[in-house]
Amino acid sequence: MLPLLTSPQIREADAYTIANEPITSINLMERAAKAFVGWFVNHFPDKNQAVSIYCGTGNNGGDGLAIARMLYGHHYRAINVKITRFSDKASDDFNVNLKRLQKLPLIEIKSGDDLPTEESPVIIDAMLGSGLNKPLSGDYKRVVQYLNSLEKTVVAVDIPTGFFAEGKIDPKAEVLRSDLVITFQQAKINFLLPESGPFMNCWEAVNIGIDEGFVHSLDSPYQFVAEKDIRRLLKPRHKFSNKGTYGHALIVAGQAKTMGAALLCSSACAHAGAGLTTACVPESGLIALNSYLPEIMAIIRQGDDMPEIGWDKFTSMGIGPGLGDDDNSLVLLTYIFTNYRKPVVIDADALNLLAAHKQLWALIPDGSILTPHMKEFDRLFGEHDSWWRRVQTAIEKAKEHKICIVLKNDYTITATPGGKAYFNSSSNAAMASGGMGDVLTGIITALLAQKYSPEDACIIGNYIHGKAGDELALPNRMNVVLPGKLITQLPVTMAKFRA
Repeated sequence: MLPLLTSPQIREADAYTIANEPITSINLMERAAKAFVGWFVNHFPDKNQAVSIYCGTGNNGGDGLAIARMLYGHHYRAINVKITRFSDKASDDFNVNLKRLQKLPLIEIKSGDDLPTEESPVIIDAMLGSGLNKPLSGDYKRVVQYLNSLEKTVVAVDIPTGFFAEGKIDPKAEVLRSDLVITFQQAKINFLLPESGPFMNCWEAVNIGIDEGFVHSLDSPYQFVAEKDIRRLLKPRHKFSNKGTYGHALIVAGQAKTMGAALLCSSACAHAGAGLTTACVPESGLIALNSYLPEIMAIIRQGDDMPEIGWDKFTSMGIGPGLGDDDNSLVLLTYIFTNYRKPVVIDADALNLLAAHKQLWALIPDGSILTPHMKEFDRLFGEHDSWWRRVQTAIEKAKEHKICIVLKNDYTITATPGGKAYFNSSSNAAMASGGMGDVLTGIITALLAQKYSPEDACIIGNYIHGKAGDELALPNRMNVVLPGKLITQLPVTMAKFRA
């Protein structure tokens, strides 16, 4: 996994690379600018289009000056450099790159100056870097407000001006809104939280050669999950294996009016590789279950009455989709927690029961997995005023209760008992469709059945879920991916990782 670093840790990694590669700071800046320009040139090929580069006087501004020089070397014909010189301070590397800059129009904007009219269709933002720790004010705020009032394409260098790399995101903050952020080495933590959406459309990380060994040595609770991690974690299916090899999963879900959730969850469990899948459903759902997927076995329940079954035969269990949160469901959930002591995947209505009946917490088996969306999370743990605070709460509660918490969003976060938060890197907006959470619960339950640890089941399950959606939506330009379609894609997606 790639550790996600805070701003102080990023500066520490830069300093270590400079000291131990070794490389001078100005040459590391040159390398960063070259990486930015390599990406920019490939995606903005019109060299006759004017580009304005706004540079502060710190190292982010030094990056901007180097970028301007390199774009000129790539024959961009209209590069305009505008330096926001709002104090007498300037970094050494900024001053070096200013001396290197020749043959380009340069305007200095000083405190209180009228802002020059901006006519370039593309703006590169290199005013302030990732070390910002207070809201914009004064002249920088004025510049940002002006540029935000224009209909320009904005590309930020490393981080948008005014945006915090970590910590609470103020939705009313003055931030230079970016169409694209080309960030150095890795995403900033706050790029992965939903409140970043109004401030940036997308980001791309470019490698600038920071020492990876040192990055991995830093103590960060935040981890980024990439495809190579899943290839390492996902086990092969061996030639002489059989259905018993891959476990027996039980899905407790559904009521008469909500059988769809039970069907999606059970089907996802079977398609994600559980050797056997049994659905515990009301009698009214039996015909639907047999018609939808005859491979799934059934246990019939009457109200809160569970038939006498041998709990030991089930390797894993998922409970909650479409279950309802009435008294019968409360009795059923209490009974299951009392009699089944292996990790349980707890979703949907089972989460709502947990939120309403705190006595259930003491019964949850160690290693269990909660899979809430934002509203369910707040019902469980109290209202939160930011996603940053939700992440901190998820880490705290996962440690306290010895469980995993899967907090669903675009970069779904898995908090673990070990105090880590794993950000998933797959998925897309076409997956924003009712029933996707039921599918995820089935996938994670299937992985538990196959004897993955709860932590690995969450990490792999989140990624495979999102990757299957990506493989359907992105190549085919699909606006919506329905959960049922994603389920049938799961075996194909998983097979690619085992090739």
